[in-house]
Amino acid sequence: MKYSSLFYLICLFFNFSYAQPDFLFIKEKENKYQGPLWEQENKASVYLSEVAFVNWNSGGTNSISGILGFESSANYSDKYFTWDNNALLRFGINKQQAKELQKSDDLVEINSNIGYRPDVTSNWFYSSRLNFRTQLLNGYKYPDTSEPISRFLAPGYLFFGGGIEYGKNIEKMSFYLSPVTLKATFVLDEDLANAGAFGVSPAIYDDEGNIILEGERIRKEIGLLVTNSYETEVASNINVKNEVSLYSDYINHFGNVDVDWKLDFDFKVNSFVKATLGSHLRYDNDVKTAVPTEVEGEFDEAGAKIQWKQFLGVGFAVDF
Repeated sequence: MKYSSLFYLICLFFNFSYAQPDFLFIKEKENKYQGPLWEQENKASVYLSEVAFVNWNSGGTNSISGILGFESSANYSDKYFTWDNNALLRFGINKQQAKELQKSDDLVEINSNIGYRPDVTSNWFYSSRLNFRTQLLNGYKYPDTSEPISRFLAPGYLFFGGGIEYGKNIEKMSFYLSPVTLKATFVLDEDLANAGAFGVSPAIYDDEGNIILEGERIRKEIGLLVTNSYETEVASNINVKNEVSLYSDYINHFGNVDVDWKLDFDFKVNSFVKATLGSHLRYDNDVKTAVPTEVEGEFDEAGAKIQWKQFLGVGFAVDF
């Protein structure tokens, strides 16, 4: 009896297996390798904000501001290599009632990252990175526009180094560690270089105020760089992107960490209308601030301070 029961159960099992719909036994298909692939994308955007008052008894100042942006990327990937290239141009202006036009944003940035993994199943890459950024037009400490505090390539920053990178989906999540990264700070404006702006060595003067040795134009550092980036959809049509960069120079005050932290929320209304809420925090120990002294026109160094910028805008963005 027991053998017949066992035989019956075996037959029932096979009959059940072959009789069931295919969807009960579907296995997830593996992504097939499509060969070397280049992907190119361009994005143009315009963000606007405006405030107007007419007989508003609480008071206020009419203002309008706008930011133009253009971003282009060309990325390559195959079984073992990834090579991501990105260029970004952004410029913003602000106009308030009874005040002159002011610059609110100005950025030129180029990135190139190449990675190699010896094993196609591994999420670890040997990577090399290059980052360069500067600005287009003069910057001022408004409302004083008589003397610029920054110019094109004053400053300019170049980071170049190599290390290891982890990324299961490297376009969306990445952790990068570089034990050897070159940081070069460019101050190619004579007046700013002589003043020792942005951490370069200032000019040396004699007792009569004549320049003996001109200010440093390029400051070079070698240090440790750690970066992390993460991008995800937190809710329907709401994406968040977080980027953190930490750098410490081995030679000059190792342990003082330069911080660059960007956090952006993108809200998609439809294919063209979008809103962005962004935060950008920086700290660079080489960028000192100044405070006025009792002597008119003279300033004392006050050390480095946290720099923070926040942006909220609604506008149009087109991918092509």
